[in-house]
Amino acid sequence: MHPIDPFEQNQAGSRSTDHSTESLSTERTIGRHRTPARRWRGAALVTSAPFRVALATGVCCCLGVTAFAVSRPDAEGTDRAVREALVDRAAEADRRASRDLERSALPDPLSPSPPLSPSPTVSTVPSPTKPAAKPKPKATPKPKPTTPPRPRPVAGLSQRQMDNAKVIVDVGADLKMPRRAMVVAVATAMQESNLHNLASDVLPESHSYTNQGSGSDHDSVGLFQQRPSSGWGTVRELMQPAHAARLFYEALREVPGWENLSITGAAQAVQISAYPDAYAQHEQRATTVVSALT
Repeated sequence: MHPIDPFEQNQAGSRSTDHSTESLSTERTIGRHRTPARRWRGAALVTSAPFRVALATGVCCCLGVTAFAVSRPDAEGTDRAVREALVDRAAEADRRASRDLERSALPDPLSPSPPLSPSPTVSTVPSPTKPAAKPKPKATPKPKPTTPPRPRPVAGLSQRQMDNAKVIVDVGADLKMPRRAMVVAVATAMQESNLHNLASDVLPESHSYTNQGSGSDHDSVGLFQQRPSSGWGTVRELMQPAHAARLFYEALREVPGWENLSITGAAQAVQISAYPDAYAQHEQRATTVVSALT
């Protein structure tokens, strides 16, 4: 005998809705082909929430296992490709390291690299450059005044006498006087003052100027013992060796034909000395001094 199908039971129930509950219950419990109705136990379990959750979890696990099984060959293939690439790189590095030792030299860092030519498609606009500032001219240092070397004394003269002789020769050169005129002037100063710039005891004023001694021959002063009272000039002018020498050369020029006169005659024509022959004794020494200074 088969149990009663719940579906047939429901259909029968729907057909006999007009019967009473009591008659329906009696019909199901009696009869030869009927057994008492029982509810299926699995219906409550299937419709319960825990069962549904367990069922969904099992389905997800099955799907994950299936996906893993399907994708596993691809992952193994990818790992194999990576390993093969690494092996190839290692082989290439080993091949490069086993080359010969020849190497190309590195570019010199000091040598400038050639400028890159601009791309034809890119227009280069030169940036405005500031004009270079003009360098300031360096101030040229002023030359320090140098003292001319003092001439070395000759002909038995002292350094002071040689310095005074040089002043006489330099003034004659400035005046374009011939060498013979310089010899006449030096010989005259040798006789008159022994080549010293002398003051006069008769003229106290003369001692207020630079001097190298004094004399007492009237009012005669300076290298040439020229007298202010005779019109040669002031005491201050005659005590200056260069000015005194200039006055002597100017007076010598006024002597007619002095070039043809002797040293003594030319000197006497200017000085008008009481001892005209005294100048001759200095001619040789004067010539030596002028030769040393010209």
